[in-house]
Amino acid sequence: MSPINWAMRPLKKYADFSGRAPRAEYWWFYLLTVVAYLVGTILDSLLGTDEALGSSGIITLLLVLGLLIPSLAAGARRLHDTDRSGWWLLIAFIPLVGVIVLLVFFVLEGTKGDNRFGPDPYAGQSAYA
Repeated sequence: MSPINWAMRPLKKYADFSGRAPRAEYWWFYLLTVVAYLVGTILDSLLGTDEALGSSGIITLLLVLGLLIPSLAAGARRLHDTDRSGWWLLIAFIPLVGVIVLLVFFVLEGTKGDNRFGPDPYAGQSAYA
């Protein structure tokens, strides 16, 4: 599967919090959101809307709001791949420590084979196929 396909998968599963998301899906989607945010910020700056809503621009705000649900769903599915509940996302509210713990969970390899959240997303294929 190509990197673009991995990045677009969470958008196709917009609010699907069930199942598993392999590392490739999560991290390519994360890269897509960072690039979209940078493009939105540049467009806001070029159009002069960069401070229309306080510290962020209109385009950037719309992007953040539009990608919020798929980002949460992809994060929950990524945690499911490591056999953890999506509720672990709430640990991010603990300053510094929470973000580090989540980062470690997101980087860990997923559970081999089926787990309580579904079948192995890489079953029968390599991670980079």
